[in-house]
Amino acid sequence: MNILSIQSWVAYGHVGNAAAVFPLQRLGAEVWAVNTVQFSNHTGYGTWRGQVFGAGLVRDCVLGIEERGALARCDAVLSGYMGDAAIGEAILDAVARTRAANPAAVYCCDPVIGDVGRGVFVRPGIPEFLRDRALPAADLATPNQFELEWLTGRPVRSAAEAKDAVAALQALGPRCVLVTSLHLDDTPPDSIDLLAGEGGGFWRLRTPRLPIAVNGAGDAITALFLLHRLRSGAAPPALSAAASSIFGLLRRTAEAGSREVLLVEAQEEFVAPSRVFAAEPC
Repeated sequence: MNILSIQSWVAYGHVGNAAAVFPLQRLGAEVWAVNTVQFSNHTGYGTWRGQVFGAGLVRDCVLGIEERGALARCDAVLSGYMGDAAIGEAILDAVARTRAANPAAVYCCDPVIGDVGRGVFVRPGIPEFLRDRALPAADLATPNQFELEWLTGRPVRSAAEAKDAVAALQALGPRCVLVTSLHLDDTPPDSIDLLAGEGGGFWRLRTPRLPIAVNGAGDAITALFLLHRLRSGAAPPALSAAASSIFGLLRRTAEAGSREVLLVEAQEEFVAPSRVFAAEPC
């Protein structure tokens, strides 16, 4: 399995490619990482150092991979946070080049826009680019609850509304959708839900809510869901495997009181989750 992952990179901690690459590698995937930034740490610390790379560098790196003849063996393109629309266009160019070389390749887009309580936190124009350009090109999408509402213009408070919103998002392009960090009117306060939709079916999974707030878990679950969806060919086992691994990762991180996800220390959770949660039809 070969995955082209175009995301940010941090030297300290785990977000973007620094959260996605290792779990994929630990599960046996070959990852071709193209970094959109090189920062000392994620921006949640308030200060950081490093550089934002231009869209030209992203295009150049992908072109170099193409010149090696490797895109014909690429199974998927994965993208997350986009610093600006120019980077987004470079990602879509990479998707087009990959599909030209391998029509069976899929594009997984994590439409990073914002979150409940924080609102939109990306640059102006990015949400619209994701809705109007990236998602119509995507096969898989992994929004959180806030992003699902923003992208579809629909409220998501009940299970029925969540399914309607997923169907509306699928109408934009992605045939398979995973909604992360979902809290509906029937979700207990001490729990968190995830919802997957594909082929007219919907599956819901619930885990305990852990006393933790860290960055990078969303990037990791997107990567894991993509890999398990590629291998299993279906959303339910991919949802179960990805959610179970991330719960184990976050549990280990919470127990250690770490501000960064313990991606390396808890790596066995990717291979054999200590607790398995089932995806139930809904």
